Amino acid sequence: MSQEIIVRPTSASDVDVIVEFNRAMALETEGIVLLEETSRKGVMEPFKNPNLGFYLVAEIDGEIVGSLMITTEWSDWRAGDFWCVQSVYVRPDHRRRGIYRSLYGAVRDMGSADKSVCGFRLYTERDNTTAQRAYKTLGMEELDYVMFEELKDGLEFRK
Repeated sequence: MSQEIIVRPTSASDVDVIVEFNRAMALETEGIVLLEETSRKGVMEPFKNPNLGFYLVAEIDGEIVGSLMITTEWSDWRAGDFWCVQSVYVRPDHRRRGIYRSLYGAVRDMGSADKSVCGFRLYTERDNTTAQRAYKTLGMEELDYVMFEELKDGLEFRK
């Protein structure tokens, strides 16, 4: 029997689940134990300042089974915003059931209706070939870019 996947914007009442998902994702993909306090603060900020981004969740029978976050990146080459898909997580027992497909479909629909959006981007771990196949199946293309990062000294976000 097929269960209906409902995708909706989040509310502050969803914060606990999103924090749980972010911490589970960090442990699963990078072996990092995120500090709960820092993760909660990070999840709460877009609710306080919507310019930072927004979350969508996928529900089945009232249970949140997946989520993602959208932030924006201005492209001066295209004179528009890329919607950057971040913090993608689907509960392990609900994977390979179309949860991400539904979430990304909602992102595409919303972004297509917004004339300031020029496209969609995301990044994933180099070794996460399962996720990469899913993204390609949905029409995304792998780019030739390599991402670099430098964190400021003293930034505590993990144990």
